[in-house]
Amino acid sequence: MESFAQFNVDGQRLYGMLHTPDGEAPSTGWPSVVMLHGFTGNRTESHRNFVLFARYLAGRGMAALRFDFRGSGESQGDFSEMTALREVEDAVAAAAYLRRQPGLDPERVMLLGFSMGGLVAALAADRARAHRLALWAPALPELWLPMLRGGVLPPVVSDYGGWPLGRAFLQEVVRLRPLEAAAAWGGEARVFHGDADQTCPPEWGVRYAAALRCGAVGIPGAGHTFDSLGAVETLHRETARFLSGD
Repeated sequence: MESFAQFNVDGQRLYGMLHTPDGEAPSTGWPSVVMLHGFTGNRTESHRNFVLFARYLAGRGMAALRFDFRGSGESQGDFSEMTALREVEDAVAAAAYLRRQPGLDPERVMLLGFSMGGLVAALAADRARAHRLALWAPALPELWLPMLRGGVLPPVVSDYGGWPLGRAFLQEVVRLRPLEAAAAWGGEARVFHGDADQTCPPEWGVRYAAALRCGAVGIPGAGHTFDSLGAVETLHRETARFLSGD
């Protein structure tokens, strides 16, 4: 079943879609996954990857919430206000939303983050009380260093290909320590990375896996968005196996 979802963070409304398995929930409730999209992304993601994976999970006995961060997609707020730590707040609120839903297990709420969503997931895992953590091609702060040429911050709002990127995002992101947060968390995790990723190098996935003391799954030939049918099939199959505890 698919139903419209909405919740508030600091007076702004976030919109999403909740996918739940068909049939009667088990006595403990279905496990669930909060899906965190990437930088300038939304709850659909490239080639509908989040939609397809949420439906894949629902067919295998897991619920999924995919939503737009504040300032992205259809959620309220402006992109110029976006920072990684604001998205951490959104992720924590999304996990709390799932814990309030009937038929879902409040003890088995997991996080899945793609790209910048992976960085956010690593920072949010402890506060969100994540049961498990899955990272798809996770970003590191180094991704945005080229925007700080000569170490100089841009104006209050920069034109990033039509996106109004706020100065506060760049001030904050270089100070973030997602690998330290990942190492301190200590829960069950797995990293999934395409070996042809030119946006977030595969080595970043290795660094996350080392910090999390977990396994990493390399997807042969896959770019940053896992841009082939075979890559997506492998990604979905292996991620679902991990989230289900296999």
